[in-house]
Amino acid sequence: MNETLPVILLGGSGYVAGELLRLIALHPRLELAHVISSSRQDEPIADAFGHLAAVYPTKKFTSIKQCTERLGEFPHWITISAAPHGASAGLIDQFLQSAEKTKVRMTVVDASADFRHPSSERFMEIYGQAHSAPHRLDSFSCAVPEHLEVLNTPHAVQPGCFATSMLLAIVPLIKLGLVEPEFFVSAITGSTGAGRVPRDTTHHPMRQSNLFAYQALQHRHDPEVCDIVHACTGSDIKLHFVPQSGPFSRGIHATVFARCAGKSDQELIATQLAGFYQNSDFVNIVSMPPKLKDIVGTNNAALSINVDKGAVAVCCVIDNLVKGAAGGAIQWVNRLAGWPDSEGLIIAPAGWV
Repeated sequence: MNETLPVILLGGSGYVAGELLRLIALHPRLELAHVISSSRQDEPIADAFGHLAAVYPTKKFTSIKQCTERLGEFPHWITISAAPHGASAGLIDQFLQSAEKTKVRMTVVDASADFRHPSSERFMEIYGQAHSAPHRLDSFSCAVPEHLEVLNTPHAVQPGCFATSMLLAIVPLIKLGLVEPEFFVSAITGSTGAGRVPRDTTHHPMRQSNLFAYQALQHRHDPEVCDIVHACTGSDIKLHFVPQSGPFSRGIHATVFARCAGKSDQELIATQLAGFYQNSDFVNIVSMPPKLKDIVGTNNAALSINVDKGAVAVCCVIDNLVKGAAGGAIQWVNRLAGWPDSEGLIIAPAGWV
């Protein structure tokens, strides 16, 4: 009989949380136990996520106290945080302390930015605030799941959505020595990447039929990518990143440019990247530039490679809410639980969405 583990979801009312709830409902070995939301305590999940009413007809958001009082009911818990950066680390620390006190095992996957950087000083440098659980940093590893074969920490962190789309191209290119260590990236994201709270740049009249850049060469995912590339490859890179907001709700299309190293050509790079990802259930190297509609709603990623005049361009498409957030987090849950990466994550794309 397959082991089933209970799940606690922190920060349960945002878009990433909604995708986590959907993926947990699809997963054969995960059972949703508690969804923590300070703003929606005791409200039905279906009120926040109407599309999930059929799978969670009676389940309600709960409080931290209601949840921690029941930790003794199971010997092993999975906790996934979709809380905002700056808040997530403190919540995770609180739940780990409660688990330690109750003498139960707790495995954590963080989908926020709080444990993505190697030190509290680095976090302060990027986010301008103190880290709320610096003593926990050494117990988390951050990487795209395909890039870290052996996990030496009890907990894991999913990189950000933009970061994931860049890392899928950059890490193998650097690890295989195919390019020089300087990258230029232009990436377009859907409006869900800005979160659930409405703002001028996510308001439909502004976003529809529109395209605009923001935080050019200053985005927080820039140092995040550099830190994770170093952790995965041991190499330092230079990154020049321009994020853009697109007129669609979900998905990221990233174009990564670099200079070829030595005599690398298109066939060699495509073959090498295909070999790098040959054991992945989700990452595919394709012959033509990929389309968002081919992967939206799934944990899949598609990458194409073009080389000309010594330059390489890798186009990568992912769903920002799935491979770039909730799906990557579930991959880490599977890995930490000793299950196949693909468990509960093989999802046929809807198409024409």
